[in-house]
Amino acid sequence: MFRPLQSTQTIPHPHPYPSSNEQIGKSGQPSKSSSESASTPSPESNTEKSTQTTPLWVYALAGGFGGLIGDTSMHSLDTVKTRQQGASHIAKYNTTLLAYRNIFREEGFRRGLYGGYSAAMLGSLPSSAVFFLTYEYIKRYAINDLGVPETPAFLCAGFLGDLISSVFYVPSEVLKTRLQLQGRYNNPYFESGYNYKNLTDAVQTIIRKEGPGTLFYGFRATLTRDLPYSALQFAFYEKFRQLAFKLTSPESNTKVGMNEIDGKSLPLYAELLTGAAAGGLAGVITTPLDVVKTRMQTQNGTSANLLTSSSVISSLRTIYAKEGLNGLFSGVAPRFVWTSIQSSVVLVLYQVFIQALSGGDVLEG
Repeated sequence: MFRPLQSTQTIPHPHPYPSSNEQIGKSGQPSKSSSESASTPSPESNTEKSTQTTPLWVYALAGGFGGLIGDTSMHSLDTVKTRQQGASHIAKYNTTLLAYRNIFREEGFRRGLYGGYSAAMLGSLPSSAVFFLTYEYIKRYAINDLGVPETPAFLCAGFLGDLISSVFYVPSEVLKTRLQLQGRYNNPYFESGYNYKNLTDAVQTIIRKEGPGTLFYGFRATLTRDLPYSALQFAFYEKFRQLAFKLTSPESNTKVGMNEIDGKSLPLYAELLTGAAAGGLAGVITTPLDVVKTRMQTQNGTSANLLTSSSVISSLRTIYAKEGLNGLFSGVAPRFVWTSIQSSVVLVLYQVFIQALSGGDVLEG
């Protein structure tokens, strides 16, 4: 809200700057309050300027680089999660720490814990850039132009952003999960049913033996997992961030919404916590969908408890009937850690890159 100007009027002026009559006093000089108003624009005028002058390519680049770095930092944990979900019957992968230790000791860092990394990066940069560009555009259009309430706008923007970016990440997801499940070439420690020499060999072998459509296998299951995950993650993130602004702001009674905080930064610890809470909560909720997606994309003749239906609901019922809640939530611990840290890193870097690319202030310590 604008602070009332110190003038002879009894109501606040509706504009961020006083009128020309208020600026000039009897002495012909600007008054102290009008001078302060002219040199210090109100929060709303700063927000409006930030919104108008930040081009969409800034969000695309910030999201692309943030996603690339975040996915790189958390890839090894994603590999552990994939082993636990795709080989839930193997005892040495039962717990996160046990799986981490065994994969590293038996298969090494590059081809073991970071198996499938090149495939992941193939989709990470373009899909993250497209997602954030779409998300920011739809969010602003829905709230500012259509008058949609914030929470439905955040959910819708996250949903559509992931839907549009899926054309980039789904093929890379198929390649990534198979290479993660396989581990090293000619792996003597785990029989996954796959044995690709590298990413190029994986692409050529899949297209030659299974057809190009296989690269989009599990597309429906992937979207069934990722669309609600992204919608929930960013709805939680926006609301948690607004709450953090309210708690860290000296004027906590003021309205805190999208337009009030647009272009502003929280302290670093608050940005980390809001991103982690949003990603972790959304990750736990959507774990059963992640289990179905992983198994659909990696199962073969050596897999236990094969899913015979392409229906996500039917697959959820099959897993629950044979394995119970433990099966539906297999890999939930590494998924929670992975989504929490990855979300935190990506969203903090996203804010940092936005500030850097748009000439704003980088996050406070």
